[in-house]
Amino acid sequence: MENIDEKFMREALGEAAAGFMSGEVPIGAVAVHDGEIVARGHNERRTRKDITAHAEMMCLRDLSPSLEKLDLTGYTIYSTLEPCAMCAGAMIHYRVNRVVFGAKDKKLGAAGSAYDFLHDAGIAVVKGVLDKDCREILYKFFKKELGHESKMWEDIELE
Repeated sequence: MENIDEKFMREALGEAAAGFMSGEVPIGAVAVHDGEIVARGHNERRTRKDITAHAEMMCLRDLSPSLEKLDLTGYTIYSTLEPCAMCAGAMIHYRVNRVVFGAKDKKLGAAGSAYDFLHDAGIAVVKGVLDKDCREILYKFFKKELGHESKMWEDIELE
């Protein structure tokens, strides 16, 4: 039986697949509050020509208009790739309670791989949920972009 973290990570993987289909690095994110998905996002850096349009940032942007106050206490962010320092900073700033991610990013991950900002800020972190599925879609993208198999592409390095 699938647990709740796997259920929501599958939703984030759906976002990653949407990014892949539009030519983006396939990373997806969803925000959950009170057991419901309240926002979604996937990478849109190429589409928007915006270096800050990471999946988690797009998810937070999707969430923002519905917020009465800028406080994400009680929210969980699910991301298919370990958040970077920029995304972790936004989560820290707006007091996200919990972050769940799939694949580790050895190069720039800020939830325990390269840096540990989320833990240092007291945010609960769950690592490796559906890790294999989260890595597989990235490997597929890397191979398409590079023309060969790789665990590295631009600013991402997988285990």
